[in-house]
This record gives sequence, C-alpha cells and structure tokens, in this order.
Amino acid sequence: MSTRQTDIFNYRRRPTVEVSVGGVTISGGQPVRVQSMTNTSTNDTPGSVEQIMRIVERGGDIVRLTTQGSREAINLGEIKKVLLEKGCNVPLVADVHFNASVADVAAQYADKVRVNPGNYIDKARTFKHIDYTDEEYAAELVRLRERFTAFLALCKSEGKAIRVGVNHGSLSDRIMSRYGDTPAGVVESCMEFLRICRDEEFHNVVVSIKTSNTAMMVTTVRRLVAAMAAEGVAYPLHLGVTEAGDAEDGRIKSAVGIGALLADGIGDTVRVSLSEPPENEIPVARELVAYISRRAGHAAIDAVSAPQFNYVEPQRRATVAVGAVGGGKQPVVVSGYAGDENLVPDFLVCNGAITDTKGAEFFEARYGDLTPEFISSIKNNANAVLVAYSNHENPVGELRAFVHRLMCEGVAAPVIVRRAYDEESLDSLRIKASADLGVLLIDGLVDGVWIENPAVSDEEINALSFGILQATRSRISKTEYIACPSCGRTQYDLQGTLARIKAATGHLKGLKIGVMGCIVNGPGEMADADYGYVGAARGKVSLYRRKECVEKNIPEDEAIERLLKLIEDDKSREA
Repeated sequence: MSTRQTDIFNYRRRPTVEVSVGGVTISGGQPVRVQSMTNTSTNDTPGSVEQIMRIVERGGDIVRLTTQGSREAINLGEIKKVLLEKGCNVPLVADVHFNASVADVAAQYADKVRVNPGNYIDKARTFKHIDYTDEEYAAELVRLRERFTAFLALCKSEGKAIRVGVNHGSLSDRIMSRYGDTPAGVVESCMEFLRICRDEEFHNVVVSIKTSNTAMMVTTVRRLVAAMAAEGVAYPLHLGVTEAGDAEDGRIKSAVGIGALLADGIGDTVRVSLSEPPENEIPVARELVAYISRRAGHAAIDAVSAPQFNYVEPQRRATVAVGAVGGGKQPVVVSGYAGDENLVPDFLVCNGAITDTKGAEFFEARYGDLTPEFISSIKNNANAVLVAYSNHENPVGELRAFVHRLMCEGVAAPVIVRRAYDEESLDSLRIKASADLGVLLIDGLVDGVWIENPAVSDEEINALSFGILQATRSRISKTEYIACPSCGRTQYDLQGTLARIKAATGHLKGLKIGVMGCIVNGPGEMADADYGYVGAARGKVSLYRRKECVEKNIPEDEAIERLLKLIEDDKSREA
C-alpha cells in the first residue's frame, strides 16, 4: 500500500463521486456538510421534530435518527411529514444495527440508510475467535453479497443513498478472527461492502470509519483512502471521533481527529459527537470546517516529503535529547502558567520568552529560514532546540514542510511548535489549536507545543495544551472518558451520569473509563478502556473490565458506587 495518497503540504479537497441525500449533495466539489443525530425516541414524533428543528436552526444540513426496528423506520415517514408541514425539508438518515430487514424498511422512508458492516448480517460481537477455512470465509462473503445486493437494488429503485459506517467498537468476530483488532481489519470490513457497491454500480454511497482513539481514527481513514484509490473507487467520507465525550475534552478530541483529516482535504461531511444536546454539536463542527476551508487557494508550499515518513503509519521523528526535550521523551508544554499538581508545564514563559532554558538553546525559525547555513549551525549545536512558527494561510502545511526539511537534511534537533492566535473566546481557540497541533503530534513530527492567545488566560491555555497532548495520546495527564453521544438507543441519562462519574473518578490519572449508552459500540470500545459503564436495559447497567463483563444488569442507582468499588478492589490487588 502506498504510504501517501495526498499532498501533505498543500490543501486541496479530495475529489469524489457525488452523492445525493434528499436534495443535499455530498462530494469533494461541494461544501463540507455538517450533521448531527437526535437522542429522542424515533417513535416520539413531536419530540424528534422539535429536536431536529433545533439542529437545523443551528446550521445542521443532515439529521440522523436511530431505527432499532421496523416501527421506528416507518415512523421516519411521519416525522418527515410533520417537518415538511413546518417548512423544514432537511434530509433524514436512518441508523440501522443488527437487523438487515430494518434497513430494507428504512430505505422506503429515510433519505439515507446507515448500515454497520460489523453487525449487518454478522452476529453481534462476542469476542470469540473463530477459525475459518478459506472456503468457509469465502462462503460468508457470498452470503453477505447476496443480502447486501438485494438492499442496494431496493435503494436504487427508491433513489436513496446509503452510508457504510464502520465503528472500531463493533467489528464482527468474523473480521476480528481473520484480521485481529487492527486498522487493516477495520478497512477490510468497509471494503467488503464497497466492492459490492462498485460491482453493482451503486455509487450513492458515503463511507465512514470511526473510533474513540483519534490517532487510530486518522491513520485508519488514511489507509481507507489509499485502499479505495487502489481499487478504483472514490466515495465521499463522513468524519467523526466516536465517543469523544463532552465539554472541553469532547471538543478537543473532535477537532484533533476531524481537523487532521480535513487538513489533507479528506472529508465531505462531519459530525462532532458530544455527550450533550445534539444541537450543541453544530456550531463546533461549523467553526472547524470553516477554519480549515479558508486554506483553499493558498500560496503554494514547495516542499519534499522525507523518505522515512510513512503517512499511513507515522512514527515519532527520531531526535536527540536536549534536557527534557526530544529523544523520544513525551512532548513538552511551554506555558505562561505555573500549573497545578497535574498540569505542570515543562518551560515557563514571561513576556514571550522562556525564563529557564534548562541548558537548551532555543532558536525560533520559519520554513523560509532553513538555509544551508542555518541548518549547518543547528547540526553543529548539541544543545539546539528549534521553535517552529508559521504565519502561512496553511500553517499545518508549512510546519510539516519545516520538519520534513529537517528530516531530509539529517537534522536531529527537537522541534517545539509555537502557534500564536487572536481568538476572542476559549472555545474558538480550542477548535483551531487542536486542529493545527493535533495532526503534527499524530504524524510524530514535534516534541512540544507552545500556544499563545492574548484574550485567553495562561491557565486556560496551559490546560488546552495538555488536553491536546492527551487527545492525541502523546502525553497522559488525567483520566480519559470514552463517552458516546446519547441517541434513541440510550438506556439512561447519559449526560447526567457522565457528570457524576467524572466527579467521582476525575482524580484517577491515566485511567480510561467508557460511559456508553447501549451495546452497539459499548462492549467493543471497552477493549480500549480500562473500565466500562454500559446501558444494558431500561434502568439496568453492566460494568466491564476491558472486554470482560464483570457485573451484568445491575440497578442503575447502584452502578456508579459499584464501578468505584471495582476500580478500588483492582487497585488493592495490584498493590
């Protein structure tokens, strides 16, 4: 597989086929569409209509609703009717899991139907390894083709679009048994369906790959783009970081993951998944899309990619250690705030200068400053640390060019990226700084971050810096919460529960805790979390230790206390 399918220095949208969803066109030639998903019961027509209207009023282009069964799928028709009576013709998407027959029904009422390859015809994931012979595996693919082809024929006759939406948390046991819990398995799960679409000449298809791990999400989508190109298809991509959480963490994780791909022109429709009212997702998504889209037509950046850089599987750039910086050490934070006990910056700044260099010599430079003479002087200085900055319209492209030039020239000095913003609000700064710095960290290009913004306090910037490092899993400084946005499948008050779990566990630095509304992705995402809190039925919760369900169907009012006891008991045993 080619290690790079795009120009990483110059922003251009990836060309794709056009997909029509209820009159809204999704493609690389159209604006990036923004969408959200209701968390009402799809059988609650008035409640769903009211929430959809709020999403549209905030700027949503498309709205998705869960369809657990045929009853919910049919009621999409009633919801659409009421919306039209109110003058709202927003496209509606049916979200289908576990029942291929429901997808057939939904195609008669929704403008687009999302199917999940992990549970379209495969059984729900049980984490069991199955030893398939090549013949048995081929037979499963024949069964898939027969069922999915019939669905595509129905969608073609109804003029409807589909989304092939793979979630890392719900890969089938069949895929897991053959490919393991790997990016290759995630991509193959998707490509099995896309090959059928191609063969049946059904191209009204949008594709998505989602995971709660931003770095894995970014590199897996890059891998998918390469796989599609190799097989001659170019379907539009829907982007999102699933289970991103709420508040600051949810916004940072979403901007890091979605922004990293948008920066390379990848992505045609996005959803920022927050564990909040769904209409709150729209302004975040719109600001992120607008920020990246402004790079179109920028002044060209003349740069060469370093031969050792692998776009699909990036590794941390090899650098020498200069005190606390570089040499494979966790990325540093440069800040004007002294920090608290958990978020202590590595270098303090006063009046724009580092107060204690700790033996390092800092050299600020832009891409254009990397002359042969400058590069030679840095090579000959064992204490040199480069502080890279950019005022280019495409700062990510120019900062990438800066580091790739160093790699091509064999310069091993560490690099800290200094980004100056002039945002009026912390929310805007979070979105833009996360999008700019997150991709550089995921690509392994930088050894530290330095954010400046006059209208935002040093304390808030310090927390943001650590939040970006946490979101890219470059440096862990606090508890991470893998929390889904609630939907019509959610079995409890997810937003309130997440707040209570955060209050009770926020001191447990380094733990990953999943707070999941239902079983669609819950058990699968537990594989990435240390502990999981998953809705099992109305008023019932199951607790997980990684993949293992350790307490099943316990009363909701006891669940948080028993989660804490599970964590405490494990810590006692480890001690």
